[in-house]
Amino acid sequence: MTTKKETIGILDSGVGGLTVAREVMRQLPRERIVYFGDTVNCPYGPRSADEVRQFTFDIVRFLQTFSLKALVIACNTATAVALEEAKRWLTVPVFGVIHPGARAAIKATNSGRIGVIGTEGTIKSGAYARALTQINADLHVVSHACPTLVPLVESGQAEAPETLPYVEAALKPLKGIALDTLILGCTHYPLLHKHISHVMGNGVQLISSAEEVARELSAVLHHQELLAPPLSAHNGEHQFFTSGAPQLFRKIAKKALGLDISVQSVQLKQAQ
Repeated sequence: MTTKKETIGILDSGVGGLTVAREVMRQLPRERIVYFGDTVNCPYGPRSADEVRQFTFDIVRFLQTFSLKALVIACNTATAVALEEAKRWLTVPVFGVIHPGARAAIKATNSGRIGVIGTEGTIKSGAYARALTQINADLHVVSHACPTLVPLVESGQAEAPETLPYVEAALKPLKGIALDTLILGCTHYPLLHKHISHVMGNGVQLISSAEEVARELSAVLHHQELLAPPLSAHNGEHQFFTSGAPQLFRKIAKKALGLDISVQSVQLKQAQ
């Protein structure tokens, strides 16, 4: 049994949101996280907006059974499609990953020339370009879809040497463009950080939204007096769920989090 408002829910299309979960654990070590990765339906990028919305709210309904005090949509495609609706639907704070990533990039850039890579759905939505130019209309933003990268991560091959040529091919259109900052506009992509950095070179700073999301989450929970007490009964006791194979999820999570976790497989019932 859980007590009122004790859980931070994190959802993603698969394992990518573990990069956000890792940072939340680092900044808020007393908090309890319940994570759901929808690996059966991953990737969300090529899906229609209606499908992404359906998948997202199926997961939200599941996470609501854990007495949420906050929800993090740790998927850029789902953030672009469903964040505002989720904020209207839920009575707890809801966080996406796009605006925090945009803010982090603006802090980092010196030239004002920012690249964004993401799934087809995220790039097509134009959400990052809007978020960036709303803050600074003078920025030069180049957006590029990299649909081949998420399957590499979900297959557990993110760090394998043979993955590098696929990353090089995906990023080739950006190589001739002068950028000093690149937003990893999919939470799967930080797991490819080594290869992406190799391809883009030392002159391009890679931006993940995870740190900024966790910082924003911490500030809001503090402001609303929802932070776990110092002697929290859970103190980092987390739960992980996936709609797919728990063995592969656990293997990837062990690398991403540095923890040997248990993972449960859950098939969600779609709302009619």
